[in-house]
Amino acid sequence: MKNTGPRDYPDKQTVRQRTPDPAVREMLARMEALGIETPFDRFDAQKPHCGFGLEGTCCKNCHMGPCRITSKSPRGVCGADAHVIAARNILRWVAAGAAAHGARGREVMLALKGAADGRLDLPILGPEKVLATARSFGLKIEGREVRELAGEIAMILLDDLCRTLPGPHRTLEALAPPERLAVWKALDILPVGAYHEVFEALHRTTTGTDGDWENLLRQMLRCGLAFAWNSVVGSSIAMDSLYGLPKRSRIEVNLGTLTTDTVNIAVHGHSPVLVAAIVKAARREDLNARARQQGAKKIRLYGICCSGHSALAKFGDVQPLASAMGAELTLATGALDLWVADVQDVFPGIMDVAACFHTRVITTSDSARLPGAEHLGFNHHHDNLDQADAIAEQIIGRAIDSFGSRVAGKIFIPPARIEAEVGFAVENILASFGGAAVLGEQLRSGRIRGIVNLVGCNNPKLVYEEAITQVAARLIEQDILVLTNGCAAYALLKLGFCHPDGLAQAGPGLQALLAEKGLPPVWHMGECLDNARASALFRVLADALNEPLKRLPFAFSSPEWSNEKGVGAALGFRLLGLDSYHCIAPPIGGSDKVANFFYSATRETLGSVMVVEPDPRQLAARLVIDLRQRRRQLGWPDTSTTNTQGA
Repeated sequence: MKNTGPRDYPDKQTVRQRTPDPAVREMLARMEALGIETPFDRFDAQKPHCGFGLEGTCCKNCHMGPCRITSKSPRGVCGADAHVIAARNILRWVAAGAAAHGARGREVMLALKGAADGRLDLPILGPEKVLATARSFGLKIEGREVRELAGEIAMILLDDLCRTLPGPHRTLEALAPPERLAVWKALDILPVGAYHEVFEALHRTTTGTDGDWENLLRQMLRCGLAFAWNSVVGSSIAMDSLYGLPKRSRIEVNLGTLTTDTVNIAVHGHSPVLVAAIVKAARREDLNARARQQGAKKIRLYGICCSGHSALAKFGDVQPLASAMGAELTLATGALDLWVADVQDVFPGIMDVAACFHTRVITTSDSARLPGAEHLGFNHHHDNLDQADAIAEQIIGRAIDSFGSRVAGKIFIPPARIEAEVGFAVENILASFGGAAVLGEQLRSGRIRGIVNLVGCNNPKLVYEEAITQVAARLIEQDILVLTNGCAAYALLKLGFCHPDGLAQAGPGLQALLAEKGLPPVWHMGECLDNARASALFRVLADALNEPLKRLPFAFSSPEWSNEKGVGAALGFRLLGLDSYHCIAPPIGGSDKVANFFYSATRETLGSVMVVEPDPRQLAARLVIDLRQRRRQLGWPDTSTTNTQGA
């Protein structure tokens, strides 16, 4: 699969015409009228894109180059060919993704350990998660307090994340399906730990080290397992243990939820530790009294990217507004008094927009600073985690002080708003259905024809949020249940898929099953780290049905993916034996061998492949066909009466 050519990428005007959210269309028009740049303007300015970069055949790993692979120069200065260069580049991407999720996961693991030891004044809000994890890890439970168990779990997670000495990977061995463990052992891809595998990935890709494209991709698979089981599952365990399981609730979403008579604070990024303290501080009566003295009714929090999803699912009181790609559009409403940015998917471009509207920006992580922003946060050593409440109070104070600086004439809030249901987790899903066996039987019978985890960031190579919504619409009309999280979830929240009224678009099987329970056809599971919830639900159902994951009608799809974490997330599900489906190809097309590895060869080794189809409707059609094929191979009925043509 070659990458789509530059002339096929949409321009900003096409995005304005076709993006499905009316609030986005209004903000794009507003910013154009004001002469304010957006990510879509910058994307257009980058055209035509570098073909060598798109195909993965440019190497900058040393300073003898950069080298580009062409028919005239089929090898770099060192002798590396297109296969080695493409393999090295994609390995570094997966390693970066593992580092990204792992770094913010380490922060919450440290917080869990500090809470357990009493060094941090934090309650353990997820005792049921602590106990369930302790049982999975085979820990002695009788006669031990939850805090003690939480501390031991935190150390296991940190050991697995940071291990350098060879030893058992306890998270993998306790939680991974035995059938998968056997596959990974046979392929010799079991990771030592995330730190080691990222370290080793960088080592192998340095000058004159690993020149075997197959061996490089074997290391990519190790990094993929580290990504999935250290950086994602381990981090999810720590978060649920410390902050509790998600709680289902109804909330209004989109820019129309912004109010002008409140102190408005946006939380943007991925790390929950300081955001949790900010949520707590925003509820304090003394701080709300200060806000009232400034003329505001109260303090309100709004969610951007994954910080918003995570805080909303755990604590409520956070209104979801936009994905990372939509952050600058949100700032341009002029209604935000303070923008709190922690780590990842915080574009530097927000600073220019914030300056236009006198919105104060505060960064909270030493990993992610922005020129012109004030910094109030944790230091590089994370030895000031105990100051989270004090930092949160300062941040709320800055927002209150900024309330009076708003320029009323610059405020523009599109009216779009809608109610959505959030906070789905394995535990409350199974409670709704009476257990995994009951839900599994609905899958076997065909009322649910399949389940797809539909996630991912946004990418301006596609019309903003169009692919996500088109794929979701065609899946649910075919009685395929959709799980969602992260940036993709914003589109589905804003456009009615995550409300029971969305069943009007669903097929007869989903309608009959979910209407009686008052459930939507798309289940919001939280932030991008909550891919762990989707994989856990798949595992629970596989166990109940007594079938390996690779045989079941499950899939992963990130149509609009855009960064290193997106490559790792898709790989994590393929390592489970589940195909991944996308509208954008990874930068590997310059090597037929590496491309074949992704798109074909891993069917035999992992039981899964990457599928790329640029047209979202055709991608959905392929998903439907493949899930039906899995049902037929299982001998399960396919009872839906919905027409699948053009799905």
